Amino acid sequence: MKAVERVSGRAIPYGAKNVDTDVIIPAKWLKTITREGLGEGAFETVRQQSGNVFDDPAYDGAPILIAGDNFGCGSSREHAAWALLDMGVRAVIAPSFSDIFSGNAVKNGIVPVVLPAEAVDRLLDVAREGGEVTVDLETSTVTTDYQDRFPFELDPFRRHCLLNGLDEVALTLERDDAISTYEHRRETARGWLATGTDTNANAIREEGRP
Repeated sequence: MKAVERVSGRAIPYGAKNVDTDVIIPAKWLKTITREGLGEGAFETVRQQSGNVFDDPAYDGAPILIAGDNFGCGSSREHAAWALLDMGVRAVIAPSFSDIFSGNAVKNGIVPVVLPAEAVDRLLDVAREGGEVTVDLETSTVTTDYQDRFPFELDPFRRHCLLNGLDEVALTLERDDAISTYEHRRETARGWLATGTDTNANAIREEGRP
């Protein structure tokens, strides 16, 4: 997972509330065996509408998405985070998120920023006016070209993972020495677990005992 310290650029002023994961990535796209290309199916039903923000050239490649309350509700599909990432989105700003989506976002290097509705409305205006938005994880603030500054809170562990690019695999590897020490100690004390051979059971069978 790529570490995230700062995400800056144009922001997509979506703003819709209660956007579920089926809107983010429709179920028919879940048959893929790779994460690549899911951005093509992201917000497919929204993109069928004329004048939608996702097909507006002004927001092409924008790394930030601004949404409404309860973003990412519905199913637990991690494909929703994968689709956003494939679009180039590295941060989503909203008044609230589904807990599962928020967790999936962090695991894939996307920053879920919770701000009050008034702040989100202001950022939507800034995005529509063409201003840039910056999400800074080091200072836990969102700023704009117009001197707006909004502090946000993020779980310390999630913030640590994002800043250091740590997913579950990387977190496990951080404990590699401790794991190796345990495995060595276990093999010394209970070697038959590693070999699949129970020496006591073998001895009993050799003696013909039941």
